[in-house]
Amino acid sequence: MSVLLDLSVFPTDQGASLSRFVAPVIAMIRDSGHPYRLAPMGTVVETETLPEALDLIRRAHELLDGQGCERVYATAKLDIRRGATGRLTGKIAAVERLVGEVAQ
Repeated sequence: MSVLLDLSVFPTDQGASLSRFVAPVIAMIRDSGHPYRLAPMGTVVETETLPEALDLIRRAHELLDGQGCERVYATAKLDIRRGATGRLTGKIAAVERLVGEVAQ
């Protein structure tokens, strides 16, 4: 199974510059061992199971809560597929086979 999690999570009560709050979340995702891609508006992570993906969301919230954030906004999109693996890079490669190299 492959679960692609497209996650954006940040505090809404900590001003305009939020990288100091988001950075520990990205470090947690990096250290989880799951493949991921950071983008300007969120992060895509591939896990093997739905509970693993949901645990990353929980842990992200706990990190922000632990930093004193009283209000946290999160969006999460999930693409869950049985039998498939390596979709984090495979989906991009499939498009590149049709149109050529794309920016990442």
